[in-house]
Amino acid sequence: MAAAKKTVLGPLIGAIDQGTSSTRFLVFNSKTSELLSHHQFELKQKFPKEGWVEQDPKEILLSVYECVEKTCEKLIQLNVDISNIKAIGVSNQRETTVIWDKFTGEPLYNAVVWLDLRTQSTVETLSKRIPGNNNFVKSKTGLPLSTYFSAVKLHWLLENVRKVKKAVEEQRALFGTIDSWLIWNLTGGTTGGVHCTDVTNASRTMLFNIHSLEWDPELCEFFDVPMEILPDVRSSSEIYGLMKSGSLEGVPLSGCLGDQSAALVGQMCFQEGQAKNTYGTGCFLLCNTGPKCVFSEHGLLTTVAYKLGRDKPVCYALEGSVAIAGAVVRWLKDNLGIIKTVPEIEKLAEEAGTSYGCYFVPAFSGLYAPYWEPSARGIICGLTQFTNKQHIAFAALEAVCFQTREILDAMNKDCGMPLTHLQADGGMTTNRILMQLQADILYIPVVKPSMPETTALGAAMAAGYAEGVGVWSLEPEDLSVVTMERFEPQINAEESEIRYATWKKAVQKSMGWVTSQTPLLGDSNIFCSIPLGFYIVSSMVMLIGARYISGIP
Repeated sequence: MAAAKKTVLGPLIGAIDQGTSSTRFLVFNSKTSELLSHHQFELKQKFPKEGWVEQDPKEILLSVYECVEKTCEKLIQLNVDISNIKAIGVSNQRETTVIWDKFTGEPLYNAVVWLDLRTQSTVETLSKRIPGNNNFVKSKTGLPLSTYFSAVKLHWLLENVRKVKKAVEEQRALFGTIDSWLIWNLTGGTTGGVHCTDVTNASRTMLFNIHSLEWDPELCEFFDVPMEILPDVRSSSEIYGLMKSGSLEGVPLSGCLGDQSAALVGQMCFQEGQAKNTYGTGCFLLCNTGPKCVFSEHGLLTTVAYKLGRDKPVCYALEGSVAIAGAVVRWLKDNLGIIKTVPEIEKLAEEAGTSYGCYFVPAFSGLYAPYWEPSARGIICGLTQFTNKQHIAFAALEAVCFQTREILDAMNKDCGMPLTHLQADGGMTTNRILMQLQADILYIPVVKPSMPETTALGAAMAAGYAEGVGVWSLEPEDLSVVTMERFEPQINAEESEIRYATWKKAVQKSMGWVTSQTPLLGDSNIFCSIPLGFYIVSSMVMLIGARYISGIP
C-alpha cells in the first residue's frame, strides 16, 4: 500500500514555551500564524522552607525534550512533514536562576524561582549600600532592588551553597536564566553548547545596563558576581546554534525572548503606546515605549521589550508585575482543596455572581508593582458566616482584576495617555468570568485573541524572522489578522470605583505583616509575634475549607 501523502504546508516554526507551571512545545505555520500542534508537560515546584520556591533544572530540560518529541509524533500522525520546521524559538519564565557545572552539565543547585523570598535579608543589607542621592542600580537597570530579580538570587547562591562557591573558584560554574540553561543544553551542552542569553532576559537580572546593553562591571561588583560566569548577550532574533539531538536535530535555535516580551511580540504591539496584559502564574502588563527608556514615578519597571536582530534597534517597555494571579487558583486547589481542577473556579464564581463583600489580597510573595512591599502577606477579609467557597472563588478572580487595575492606573499616569482598551492573553483568559470582571473593574473593553498562545507565537515570530531563516515577515502589511473576542463593561462606573476603593483598603491591611524580626514557622515564639488578625482570618478560611471539603453545606 502506498504511504500516506504528507500534508504540504508553508515553512513551520517551533516554539519552546517554558513557564513556571508547565513546559510546552508548539508548532506554527509561518504564513498564517496557525497553531498546528503542541504538547504540554506539567512541572513540580518545591517549597523546602517558608518563602522558598525551587524547581529541578533537569526536570525542566527533560520536559522540553519530551514536549518536542511528542509534538513531532502528533504532527507525523497529521501527515505533516516535520522537516518543514525551519527554526525554533525559546520563551521562558524570567528571573529564575540556575548555576551549573560546564564540564559535567550537572546543576549545582535547584533553580531558584522568580517568586522565591529567601533573599529578603540580602535585599535589606544591599539596600543600605546604595547612596540615597545616587541609586545607580535603578538608573542602570530600570529595576528596584527586590527579591524578584536574578542578581540577589545569584548573590545568595554564591554566599550560601558550598558547591556553587567551589565551582566558581575552580572556574567550572556557568550562570543563566532558564533560556540560557535550555539553549546551552540543546546546542550540545558539555560538547560545545552555546552559553548565551538575549537582551530581554539579561535586563531582568539586575546585572545588565539597559542603556549600553552590556553586563555592567559596577553592578557585578556590587552584587559580588564574577563576570566570567555570565552568558554572552545576544539579540532576541538571530541564530544561536543548532539542535544537537532528537527529531529536530540540525534545526536552528534562532529566537529568544523572556515570556512577557514574547507575549508583547505575539500580540503584535510593535507601536509605541501599545500594551498587553498576560494572565499566567503572575500577571504582567507591558506597554511599548519605543526606542526610549521611560522611567516610572509610580512603581513600574523599565525593561527591554525586544531587539529583533543584531543590527536592529532596541525597544523598551514599561512593565507592571503582579506576583500572584493564576497561582491563587492553584492555591485554592492545592492548599484549601475547594476545587479539584483549575477550570472549576469559573463555575464556582459564576454560581456566586458576587464576592458578597469578601476581598482577597493574595500577597503570598509580598506585593510587587506598584507597591514593592515585601512585608505584605495574603489576607481574606470581609468574611461573615454567610461567606462560602463560591464567594472566595469570586474574590480570588476579582483580586487578579484589581491588581491589574492598580498597574493600569500607574501606567496611565506614567505614559500620560490612558489606554482605551486592554489586550489580554495567557492561560487564564479562557475564563470568561475573569475577562468580564476585568472589563468591569477597568471600565474599558478587554479584548483577547481567539488563539491565546501569544507567548509561544512571539517566540516563533522572532525565530522565523532571524537572519539566515527569514521565513516570517514582520512588516505590518504581512502580519496575520488575529480574530479578537471583546468584553465590554457591564456595570456602572460608580459601582466599579466603590469596589476598587474597598479593595485598596484591603491592600493596606495586608502590609506590614512580616518584619526582619518575624520568626519563621516552627519558631517557639511564633504565637507571640503574629497579629491576632492572622488567626481570625486563617481560622475562618480553615473552617470554610473544612466544611466544604467534608460536604457540610
